[in-house]
Amino acid sequence: MVWLKNEDELALVRNSSRLVGKTLGFISEIIGPGKTTLWLNQQAEKFIRDHNALPAFLNYNGFPATLCISINDKVVHGIPSDEIIKDGDIVSVDCGVLKDGFYGDSAYTFAVGEIPEAVQKLLRVTKECLYRGIEKAVSGNRVGDISHAVQSHAEQNGFSVVRELVGHGVGRHLHEKPEVPNFGKQGYGMKLKKGLVIAIEPMINMGKKEIIQWKDGWTISTADKQPSAHFEHTVVVRDDKAEILSTFEFIKNEI
Repeated sequence: MVWLKNEDELALVRNSSRLVGKTLGFISEIIGPGKTTLWLNQQAEKFIRDHNALPAFLNYNGFPATLCISINDKVVHGIPSDEIIKDGDIVSVDCGVLKDGFYGDSAYTFAVGEIPEAVQKLLRVTKECLYRGIEKAVSGNRVGDISHAVQSHAEQNGFSVVRELVGHGVGRHLHEKPEVPNFGKQGYGMKLKKGLVIAIEPMINMGKKEIIQWKDGWTISTADKQPSAHFEHTVVVRDDKAEILSTFEFIKNEI
């Protein structure tokens, strides 16, 4: 069942989503070479709890952490560990919070130190894919219009789109209907209506689209070991222009 939110409910999703944005901004201040992903996770959990909210991912379907942290060829769902971040890494940080009964969800891929120009392009284009998709999140369009916008921009720039992982609705549950793929045809899929809240989250690979899942049951990486980038916003469908409920405004040195 697809649940359209009223303005009171949207205000609560907006509050949760902005806290996610603030958490990602906090991470941008402390991420760097020599830091472990587990340390970042611990700092994020404290930050979220200090803001009177709960980490949405912690224990969700058994996930053992507050953040999903995925480095270089890891696509998404990386489990924080003693892995040390190095200069030249790209680090996807996916964060969710639960506050006042509503969820927020957003992700950002950070460049740590100097990264190759080709990887810079991957990050830039993936972020552009996100905003191309958001432009299509208006009432009267269809899910496939979002999907096609993401896919076409990625592929025009020589990159590939992960097929198995998708965006989703957000609200009283972290994952609601509908699914929002990052590939598809214009004019296909569910019609978008005002008040629908969705997380749009392009996962774009530098190389081939194929992925593998690790034995830990969570971590997803590219099959060819080439880098992958991930950006995500929670947005609400409006009549003329989608409203972005999450934010990157707190991120230091935003790409």
